[in-house]
Amino acid sequence: MIVLKTSRELSAMRSAGRIAARALKLAGEAVEPGVSTWEIDRIVRRYIEEQGAKPTFLGYGGFPASACISVNNVVIHGIPSKDTIIKQGDIVSIDIGATFDGYVGDNAYTFPCGDVSAQAQALMDATRESLYEGIKAAKVGARIGDIGSAIQRYTEARGYSVVRDFVGHGVGAKMHEDPTVPNYGTPGRGVRLLSGMTIAIEPMINQGVKEVKTLADGWTTVTADGKLSAHFEHSVAITPDGPVILTLPD
Repeated sequence: MIVLKTSRELSAMRSAGRIAARALKLAGEAVEPGVSTWEIDRIVRRYIEEQGAKPTFLGYGGFPASACISVNNVVIHGIPSKDTIIKQGDIVSIDIGATFDGYVGDNAYTFPCGDVSAQAQALMDATRESLYEGIKAAKVGARIGDIGSAIQRYTEARGYSVVRDFVGHGVGAKMHEDPTVPNYGTPGRGVRLLSGMTIAIEPMINQGVKEVKTLADGWTTVTADGKLSAHFEHSVAITPDGPVILTLPD
């Protein structure tokens, strides 16, 4: 069931989104050679809890940390660890959720560690821009397929592939609500977008093949061919005045 949000609920989601976005900004500032993903997770948890919020991911489905931190060929759900040390040239995808006043803000960004290869930078740039192409398509009266098609068209034109196994989703009082929001699709198909809908748009784009595999820990998901992957995400409200990003730090 799709839940349309009231103005009060959208205000609460902006507050949650602001906390999540500021936590993500702090996490990105901590991406340096020699830093462990565990240390970054500590920064995220401390900040979110200092704001009177809860790290949405912590304990969700058994996930053991406050942030998903995925390095290089890890697509999504990387578990922070003292043994995972970030190196110069890595790309680091960080996905963070914060729950505040009963509502969730969910966002992600792929950060470079120092100077990265031209190929890695191009992948990150294309993935980030595809997110905004998807957001631009999120208008009242459009359909879910318009969002996915915009993302797919932008990234595939640049030689990348769209992950199919994981998709965006509705977001609100729960981290995952209806509808699902694939990063691929056909224009004019799927659920119609209505004012008051809130969705998390999150392209996960691979340098190589679209296929992925989940490791034995049940969480960490990597590209099937070992090539790089990037991940960007915003929580977005559908409004009569156009899409509104709810996960902004200011």
